[in-house]
Amino acid sequence: MKTRQLGNTDMHITPIGFGAWAIGGGNWVFGWGEQDDTESIAAIRRALDLGINWIDTAPAYGLGHSEEIVAKALKGSAEHPYIFTKCSLVWKEGEREVSNCLKAASIRREIEGSLRRLQVDVIDLYQIHWPIPDEDIEEGWSTLAELQKEGKVRYIGVSNFNVEQMRRAMAIAPISSLQPHYSLINREVEKEILPFCRQNNIGVIVYSPMQSGLLSGQMTRERIARLPDNDWRKHDEEFQEPRLSRNLALVEKLREIAQLYQRTPAEAAIAWTLTNPAVTGAIVGARRPSQVDTNVGAAEFRFTERELNEIEDFFKTHA
Repeated sequence: MKTRQLGNTDMHITPIGFGAWAIGGGNWVFGWGEQDDTESIAAIRRALDLGINWIDTAPAYGLGHSEEIVAKALKGSAEHPYIFTKCSLVWKEGEREVSNCLKAASIRREIEGSLRRLQVDVIDLYQIHWPIPDEDIEEGWSTLAELQKEGKVRYIGVSNFNVEQMRRAMAIAPISSLQPHYSLINREVEKEILPFCRQNNIGVIVYSPMQSGLLSGQMTRERIARLPDNDWRKHDEEFQEPRLSRNLALVEKLREIAQLYQRTPAEAAIAWTLTNPAVTGAIVGARRPSQVDTNVGAAEFRFTERELNEIEDFFKTHA
């Protein structure tokens, strides 16, 4: 699998990485329902076997559980992927809710927790998860820069930042990467954020390229209706009318194109995000090995100009 250099780092990452949000389970406010840890570990190992060389996780995913599962999956493995994690979402013991904090003392507690759960001495990419509270961005980013100098993290990045917030961070220390939400359904970052990253050599690793599974080709109205209450997607507006009908029609357009190449709608959805020249890689979640198998082909899949135009035409007739 070919690799791409991530921003100003010496890391060359595969076009898709393993996303560990869903394997955190359902014990927090943005959980994906119950999850079999054995399946999670098998999915990670399958991804590595197929050549994926980076994993993106966060302490908030399952309130520490996702990071622990990543460590278990890598224990004794001959493969040593890059490990990316985050800070700024914290929680109280015994509660499902998370809150935002960018204070230096809090981030220092978080890094120690992540290093312990991941069972590593250094984290390859450490990211601010959300720029909240906005007035504490400078304190938070300064702390990440200090952690980098101390050798606890190799590179530092941001997630969900706008251009103005990135400018403020860059006045303190360089940004290696941005992690924004980007999919065929959520394209807001195309206007200013992606061009800014390209101009400033900031790597971009997009999350939810399949819109949290909605564009995978596996989601039907019936399956969505059966989602458990502790799966946050059940209450998301993209999974409900009036947006749902348009989104499911988009899946069929992707399926139509993907079938020409023996690919899946999921691979088409992921590959579409990779066509943007500012995007370095896409974070692709999987809860079992079979999902890795149906997604990994996105790394090599290429659209023709005609097919890209067909997708744009779809949106002209499906507002």
